[in-house]
Amino acid sequence: MDEIIRQLIIVLRGMWRYRWLGLATAWIVGAIGVVVVLLTPDKYEASARIYVNTASILKPLMTGLTVLQNDADQIAALSRVVISRPNVEKLVQTVGLDAGTKSKADYERVVDSVSKTLTITGSVKDNLYTLTFRDVQPDRAKRAVQSFTSMFIESGQGGKSSDTDTAKKFVDEQIVIYEKKLQEAESRLKDFKIRNLGLTPGEGAGFFARMAEAGTQLNQAQLLLREAENSRDAYKRGLASEEVSATSGPVVAGPATTEIDARIDSLKRGLDNMLLKFTESHPDVIGTQRAIRELEEQRRQLVANRKNDRALPVQTMASGPLASEQLKVSLAQAEAAVASLRARVGEYSARYNELKASASRVPQLEAEFVQLNRDYDVNKKNYESLITRRESVTMSGDMQSVSGVADFRLIDPPRVSPQPVSPNRKLLFPVTLLIALAAGLAVTFAAREIRPAFYDGRSLGEATGLPVLGAVSMVLSAPQKRATRRSVFRFLGGFGALLGAYVAGFLALTFLASRSV
Repeated sequence: MDEIIRQLIIVLRGMWRYRWLGLATAWIVGAIGVVVVLLTPDKYEASARIYVNTASILKPLMTGLTVLQNDADQIAALSRVVISRPNVEKLVQTVGLDAGTKSKADYERVVDSVSKTLTITGSVKDNLYTLTFRDVQPDRAKRAVQSFTSMFIESGQGGKSSDTDTAKKFVDEQIVIYEKKLQEAESRLKDFKIRNLGLTPGEGAGFFARMAEAGTQLNQAQLLLREAENSRDAYKRGLASEEVSATSGPVVAGPATTEIDARIDSLKRGLDNMLLKFTESHPDVIGTQRAIRELEEQRRQLVANRKNDRALPVQTMASGPLASEQLKVSLAQAEAAVASLRARVGEYSARYNELKASASRVPQLEAEFVQLNRDYDVNKKNYESLITRRESVTMSGDMQSVSGVADFRLIDPPRVSPQPVSPNRKLLFPVTLLIALAAGLAVTFAAREIRPAFYDGRSLGEATGLPVLGAVSMVLSAPQKRATRRSVFRFLGGFGALLGAYVAGFLALTFLASRSV
């Protein structure tokens, strides 16, 4: 800490040597600053306030049908568009801000200056926006704000925005692309179904379900075939017994036993069908089995009675030939039924074998079919979505052309401040004083660094690296002391005069400003 203080004292003593140079610099810089502040032309600010009503009954009504943009984003974008260079150039030419320009460069500088001066401030919370512009001529500033306000309001009133047309054009191009993709996907899917007719997955319950159904139909047909064959065999046995009876003699009980055999065959077929559905302990199964046993017992009794009654008169057996004819007719029908069922079994067997042979190709076909369906579904979904979005963009553009971005209301018409808003000379006067003092200190420090001096033996030893054996102090005489004091007083007087001049100028400026108000 002591070392820092020592170094600071050395620096201050060195700067004190060039105090008059610093004071002169402060006076010069201060005078230049005051002249610049006083000669800077006054600028007047014109402003207008606009209320932007973004509440519209169409927006909640069209929610979900159109693309609704954020109101704050729309107004912010509109603000940037209004202060675009073409609009600023139009404003400069309309108001006559380019009257004093003599070259293209001067005109460009005026346009750049106006672009920086034009401002739009506001908040989304209260929807109030203030348009401001500053110029050296109050009337010209007011005309500029009037033109600026008209541009801002007209730019938000009706008309389709260019981004709506661009979006619609892009969506139309995408629709054409996806329509072509959808047609190609449909063509590939159609060709696949034609090539694999009958094996295409997804038709009905699927390939394996159809294969299981074909197996079930084959089993049912085989069961019906066995039933028909049993019935045919029963008719054959009945007819054979009739023929035996006819050769050995008349028997009364022949037709009765044939009828019982037919009933037994019918019950057995019914029993086979029931056993496919129920167990042997089911009541219907037990009842059918009991009925079959009773009929078989009845048949045995009839056969026994037929043997005992061979000596009956011939006239009591007149129905024998008629029963034989009936059995032949029934046998013929049974043979036809058997042939029909055999054809059905052959057809179902061929179908089942064909499906079974094609089963190895099904996984590959299913994978291809799923891929084709996935491509088709994706393209179809995107195509339908683009169609919906195109309608939404069209409705959004129509709604915007009807309602515009928002409802603009001029709350405060353009007005110009009676007093200049810049430059703020009350603030600039103290600033110029600080700049002048800083310039004086900088000059004295620079002079001290350019022409350094040593004020103690330690500094000399540190600078040269040689030991300092001693130092001779300077003793001032009385006239030298008085001259030194007078020099200090003159310096303080010059510094005080600088401060006094600034204070007097500040007071005069304040007095004139109060008089003008």
